[in-house]
Amino acid sequence: MTARPLVGEPLALDLVNTRWVDHGRTLDLFDEPADLHAWLQEHDLADEHADATETLRHTRAVLRRVLEDPGAPAERDLNAVLAHGALRHTLRDGSVHEDARTDPGWAAAWRAAHDYLDLLRRAPNRIRRCAHPDCVLYFFDTSRNGTRRWCSMDGCGSRAKAARHYRRNRPPSP
Repeated sequence: MTARPLVGEPLALDLVNTRWVDHGRTLDLFDEPADLHAWLQEHDLADEHADATETLRHTRAVLRRVLEDPGAPAERDLNAVLAHGALRHTLRDGSVHEDARTDPGWAAAWRAAHDYLDLLRRAPNRIRRCAHPDCVLYFFDTSRNGTRRWCSMDGCGSRAKAARHYRRNRPPSP
């Protein structure tokens, strides 16, 4: 599987993060069928197949639009994705069960869109874009005080700190 800079985020943000920038070049995890399959397996969606590629790409673009340019047009686009499925609740053996019914090829995309709604219900202010200006990744801030700024302290955080250090300590221009 192609190495991605940020993994382990909730499904909606992980889908958005399947397209990223590396050294000025945009990479798309779904360009390789094996990477798509591995991503689906990682999220227990292995029942999906290559037919999901276009619906996932479409939903990824819709989620990015909702994150970067919220408003009625973006919400309409997300609602159109959500219209491809529904959640049915049942009671079995004293436990509540959820059964998602989706149009063919839409299960993974629909689940990602539904997951975004769950994040909005839980803590919309914790959905963040990495503060590094060249980074396009999103994360769900689970830090205790809610002040996480970087997708990764090892990557973007270190680069930002190094740049600040360099600016503070460089010799003055003649």
